[in-house]
Formats: sequence, C-alpha cells, structure tokens
Amino acid sequence: MSAGFAAPVCGMTWGWVGTRGTWATPEAESSMRAMADTNVTWAAIAYASVQATPFDTEIPFSEAPTVTDAEIVWAIREAKSSGMRVCLKPVVNCADGSWRAHIGFLWPDVPGEPTWDEWFASYRAFILHAARLAAAEDCEMLCVGCEMVRADAQDAQWRRLIAEVREVYSGLITYNCDKYQEDRLTWWDAVDVISSSGYYPIDEWEAQLDRIKAVVDRHDKPFLFMEAGCPSREGSAQRPNDWTLAGAPSGEEQLRYYEAMFAHCRERTWVSGWMLWDWPARLYSAADAASNDDYCPWGKPAGAFLRDVYGAMSKGEAR
Repeated sequence: MSAGFAAPVCGMTWGWVGTRGTWATPEAESSMRAMADTNVTWAAIAYASVQATPFDTEIPFSEAPTVTDAEIVWAIREAKSSGMRVCLKPVVNCADGSWRAHIGFLWPDVPGEPTWDEWFASYRAFILHAARLAAAEDCEMLCVGCEMVRADAQDAQWRRLIAEVREVYSGLITYNCDKYQEDRLTWWDAVDVISSSGYYPIDEWEAQLDRIKAVVDRHDKPFLFMEAGCPSREGSAQRPNDWTLAGAPSGEEQLRYYEAMFAHCRERTWVSGWMLWDWPARLYSAADAASNDDYCPWGKPAGAFLRDVYGAMSKGEAR
C-alpha cells in the first residue's frame, strides 16, 4: 500500500493556519502529542502567508499574522520528537478572504498590469525560504503549493521554482493540487510525489479514484491525498470541502465519511496514504468534542476509528 514510501503515510495536517503566537505554546505541545497518540506517523506542518488580494504580487511571509521561523522550527522538532515524519507545507492565502485558487494575472502580460513574473518572484522567495528551513530541519517532504488552480497553468514557472528548490532541499517534493485537478496539471513529472485535496462527495469516491489512477499510471509516481476529510456536521459527507455548510454537529456523519473513504481506497494499492484535514494547534476540550463541528476528529467517533485504522496500517495489517 505504500506505493513509493517505505510505509503507509498515516498523516494529519497540523497547525493551520499558522497564526503567529499560537505555536510553541503548552497548548500546541499538548495538541501535537494528542495527534501522535492517534497513531499518526506523518505531520503536515501547514501555515499561511497572506497577500492582500488575488491580484497582489507581494507575499510578506516574514510578517504577522504568519508564524515566525522559530515557531516553524519548534513545530518540526516537536513532531519529530513525537515520532512523526514531517512534510512542511507553506501556503499563500488572501487577506480579503478570496480563495488562493483565484490568484491570477492577465496572460500574456499587459503593460501596466501586475504579472505572473512579479507574483512568482515573491512566491519563489517564500517557498525557497521554507525549503531552506525544511533542509535545515531534515523534513522528509516539502509541499511547494496548494490548490493554486489558476496558477497551475504556468508550467514554466513551476518547473523553474521546483528546480531552484532542489538546489537547497534534497527531500521529497510534492504539489497539492485541488480536487478534480489531478488530470489537468502538465508538470507532474517535475515533482517526486503527486498529491491532491480529496474532498470528494461520499458517493463519488470510486469514480474519482478511477480517474486519478490514470494520472498515476501515466506518470509512474507515488500518490497521496495531501488533504482529505469531512467536518463533523450534518450534510458534510456530500460537500466535504465546504467548511461553511450549515448543519447540526454530527460525529456520526464524519465517521460515515471516514469509513467510506478508507473502504474505497482499501484495494487501491497506489494510494500511499493521507495527510488528513486537520488538527488545530489549540484543541477544543474533550467535553466540547460532541458539539464541535469542524474537521478535527479528536474526541469524536472518527477519531477512534482513525486510531484503529492507522494503527493497523502502521503494523502492516489490512486496513
């Protein structure tokens, strides 16, 4: 089942969105240890730098609210001390609330308008800075982008960026494409691992896995879901990507989705694993788990299910 990895990737995304001051705290340490206790063996340490709008070209990654380098190093070391491998995942967000998939510029360039070259110069600085941190802290994997749907078409820019990352970082490199985009990227050959956001409706898993398999076969690369999961909220199994969906808290809804997702992937040996979404730096209390309707499975039925599944996978047993 590892499909290119030494063992299955029993992963979880930790710390999002990486708000300055929320990492390197006693609460964050407790959160990290609780995640490791769920038989998680990989941590995707995810944080965001914030540009003003989808049309801005400056990414001030050293400024608040983004976590500091010291906090990032703390998180990597804390994950490793808890026995987990690490994928460092720097992400760009927009301060105006726009989804990063909409970041985009006129093409070809138009005089007087912001350009892809200008934006990628800033983005390259952000990612190369993260790559140096990942190299210094021996992170096993680096994710160089997440759900950048409009930017995905800039083939030459991504190839240049990845080549420059390889000059400073020797671990595995992946890119987290958005759901339904796996067969649209033209530069999968430039990375080591194909990964995507697997927020597929509960009744679409078989069809989507068939479609993704064709991509994996064509490129002969390992594949994992860099994101996947479902809020513990009524109705979310059909719209797992929608964190704003109205519905009453429901641990059973989240469990039903987890059971289906793992069941559909059970026979797909080319699926190397998951970096499930997500585990916050500050956990809610155990008493509040039943009323919490977010993605984190801690203290919920899906958490107990995940502990068993990941435990079996880590031991090489059938999941």
